[in-house]
Amino acid sequence: METDDLKHLERCVELAYQALEAGDEPFGSVLVDSVGRVCFEDHNRVASGDRTRHPEFALARWAAANMSPVERAASTVYTSGEHCPMCAAAHGWVGLGRIVYASSSAQLATWLDELGVPPPPVATLPIKEVVPGATVEGPVDELATRLRDLHFRFHMGNGSAVAPGSNA
Repeated sequence: METDDLKHLERCVELAYQALEAGDEPFGSVLVDSVGRVCFEDHNRVASGDRTRHPEFALARWAAANMSPVERAASTVYTSGEHCPMCAAAHGWVGLGRIVYASSSAQLATWLDELGVPPPPVATLPIKEVVPGATVEGPVDELATRLRDLHFRFHMGNGSAVAPGSNA
């Protein structure tokens, strides 16, 4: 993993923090083109009541509307958490390139189990099970630990998260 990869993953953690501060589940994603330019970013917006408003899905929709197939294939999606099956399928159908995530679906499932939170209605599958040809990298242990804290704060009703990168 390159320095730029970690920089973009740090931004995903910041976006996850912003989602938590807005009362939403802590997920954030960034779409970067082949020359390293950030094209689009978003955080979770499922608190609106629309459970499909995941940032990875928003990135796929934006890319389909604004990038050519060649540009999409050369792009990288950075995300705080490994794509759910819905987002992985959108990624595959749109033809986006590499995926780099900070925490895995397996880690999230473990965290939710530790908290006694029921599993989501859709199975948590690794991206490669949904999009077998995808190029995927992750998790990143240091960032996953920080995301675990954000998820615990969200599910324990303590939305006043500590800012990413702080030692509190």
